[in-house]
Amino acid sequence: MKVLLDTHALLWWVLADPRLSATASTVLGDADTTIVISAVSGHEIATKYRLGKLPVPARLAEHLDQMIAENGWQPLPLSVAHAQLAGRLPGAHRDPFDRMLAAQALIEDVPLVTNDPAFGAFGVRVIA
Repeated sequence: MKVLLDTHALLWWVLADPRLSATASTVLGDADTTIVISAVSGHEIATKYRLGKLPVPARLAEHLDQMIAENGWQPLPLSVAHAQLAGRLPGAHRDPFDRMLAAQALIEDVPLVTNDPAFGAFGVRVIA
C-alpha cells in the first residue's frame, strides 16, 4: 500500500506522538507500506518553525529531505497539476497546505493519513 502523510501525521510518526491512531501506526509500520512525503509538508514545517509556531527539532525543519532519503520514504514534488487542482477544489476550507495535500492525494490516487475531517469534503480517501 502507498500512503501520503498529512503534515501532522508525519510529525506524529517521527516524534512517536501518541495522538497518531493505532490504525495509522499499523499502516505506517507495515514493511509493505510505501510512505510518501509531500514537498507541501516541507514548506508547512519550515514556515511554521520559522514563525515559532511549531516546536520541533531543527532537523525536521531544516533537513526533511535527508530524513526522507534516510528512511526510504518517497518524496512527492508539487506539480502544476497539483497546484491547479488545489485552487479549483470546492468548499470553504481555506488552508492552502491542506488544499494542496488533498489535490496530491486525488491526483496520485493514494489515501492520506490524517485525523483532519476536512479532507472528506474534498473526496480524499483517508486513513484516520
